[in-house]
Amino acid sequence: MNSLITESLRYWEPRRLAYNAALALVVAGTMLYHHAPLSTLTWQSAAGLLVAAAIANVLYCSAYLADLFMHLSDYLQTWKRYRWVLLAAGTLLAAGIFLLHE
Repeated sequence: MNSLITESLRYWEPRRLAYNAALALVVAGTMLYHHAPLSTLTWQSAAGLLVAAAIANVLYCSAYLADLFMHLSDYLQTWKRYRWVLLAAGTLLAAGIFLLHE
């Protein structure tokens, strides 16, 4: 079980940077689209962004549950080839939630 967790960490943790970068681009793009300068950022909106970022990272951790479950299945090799789909879908979902909330 220890090696499964280690392999899962090795796959998902470096990709967390790409996930967070993609979400940061969505936030920055939204601010640019609405022509909102940083001076209009209030403490409440900044706190809201921090809470949203924390929630997004907690949700990112749910990928570990799927990954560990699939590691214990007979579909491990297929999963390893296609788990990037979970990353892409999760990133799009998080970006979509932000855009719909905004």
